[in-house]
Amino acid sequence: MLKTIADPADCEMRSVIRFLNAKKVKPAEIHRQLVEIYGENAMTDGMVRKWVRQFNDGRNNVHDEARSGRPSVVNDGLVAKVNEKIRENRRFTIRMLFDEFPQISKTVLHEIVTNRLNYRKLCSRWVPKILTDVHKTK
Repeated sequence: MLKTIADPADCEMRSVIRFLNAKKVKPAEIHRQLVEIYGENAMTDGMVRKWVRQFNDGRNNVHDEARSGRPSVVNDGLVAKVNEKIRENRRFTIRMLFDEFPQISKTVLHEIVTNRLNYRKLCSRWVPKILTDVHKTK
């Protein structure tokens, strides 16, 4: 009995497809082997056939193509500036931060404060989420 791989990367499966395609294995057999190893996380038969076609047409790269999209405004410098403003005044609101950083939406500022900086609201003050279990029980 073979052990299944739980969470494979897409490029990993594409590498397997490229390898088996180079050995002249048919797409249906490649799909069967992928399902055998990767289980329910395997690519569909149609996707296997698509990748076999692309590799036969001369594609060598197994990684995704770069896509155009809206660039993220969140970077380490911005996070540091927001953190500095928070440390100046712990009793801030997202609205106050928005007044300081008008180029950034309130939603993005909230995401920076809660997810990137790990602050949460406590007694009308923002505090870091570094409470220990003992602190939490008190």
